[in-house]
Amino acid sequence: MTREQLFEQIKAKRSFLCVGLDTDFLKIPPCIHAQYSGDEAIFEFNRAIIDATSPYAVAYKPNLAFYEAYASSGIHALHETCKYISSRYPDIFLIADAKRGDIGNTSDLYAKAFLDINSMVFDAVTLAPYMGRDTVEPFLKYKDKWAVILALTSNPSADDFETLPLANGKQLWQQVLETAKGWGCEPHGQSAGSTNEDRVMFVVGATRAETLAEVRRIVPDHFLLVPGVGAQGGSLAEVAKHGMNSTCGLLVNSSRGIIYASDGPDFAVAAAAEARKLRDQMADLLDKYL
Repeated sequence: MTREQLFEQIKAKRSFLCVGLDTDFLKIPPCIHAQYSGDEAIFEFNRAIIDATSPYAVAYKPNLAFYEAYASSGIHALHETCKYISSRYPDIFLIADAKRGDIGNTSDLYAKAFLDINSMVFDAVTLAPYMGRDTVEPFLKYKDKWAVILALTSNPSADDFETLPLANGKQLWQQVLETAKGWGCEPHGQSAGSTNEDRVMFVVGATRAETLAEVRRIVPDHFLLVPGVGAQGGSLAEVAKHGMNSTCGLLVNSSRGIIYASDGPDFAVAAAAEARKLRDQMADLLDKYL
C-alpha cells in the first residue's frame, strides 16, 4: 500500500486508528471457547473484532508473540486472520508487529515470510534497527511495503539505551531517526516517484508525546506508528498536536482497550464502541489540524 492510498483511507474514515490484535488465548471470552477450540478460537475472536471495528480502523497490527506462543496452531490462526483481512477489507493497512532485526539471509527470509505475495502478505513489519542498515534493506525490496523502525518506545526501560547521549550531542533515538530516514531511497522495489517517506515509518510511543515536536523536526514527512494510547495512558490530543503533518502522518494503535473492552457475549459490540469513541476523537483532531 502506498502512502497516498493510506492517506485516502484516513480521510475516508476520518480515522488514523490502528487496532492491535494482541489476542491472548487466555483472555478470549468464554462464549468463544464454548464454541471453538485452539486456533479456531483465536481466529473466530479476531474475525468478530475485525468485523466490528473495521468501519473505524485504517490498520490492524497482530503482535506475533501472541500467535507464535501457540506454535503451529497459533501461526495457522494468524494466517487465517491475514487472509480474512486481505480478502474482506483489502484497503486496510496490515502490520506485522514482529520486531525482527537480523542480517544477511536471515533478514531476507524474515522479509519473505511477512511480505512475499505467497506468504501472509503484510503491508509492513516492525523492525529493531540496532544492527544497522542491512537488517532493514531486505524489507524494502518489496514494492509498496514498509519498514516500521523502532525509535522511541514507551516501555519503562526504554531509557536504558534509547535516550543515552552520544558523542555528537544527540540521544540514541535521535540518531536512529537521522540515520534511518535515508534508508530505502534506492530505486529497487519502489513505485515510480516514491521516496523514503513512502517506505519507512517510525515507532514513537504515545507516552513520549512531549518529544514529538523534536521527532517532527527530524522526520517531518514520515508516518509514525504510535502505541500507548488507552491502556498505557498516552494522550491522543497531545500526539495529534505535536505529531500530525499534512498527510496526517500518524497511525495510533490501541490494543487492550479495544479488543478486551468486554469478556462477555457483547465483546464485539463493546470493541466497536471503544473503536468508534477513538475514531470520533480522531475525526475532531483531523478537522483541527489538517
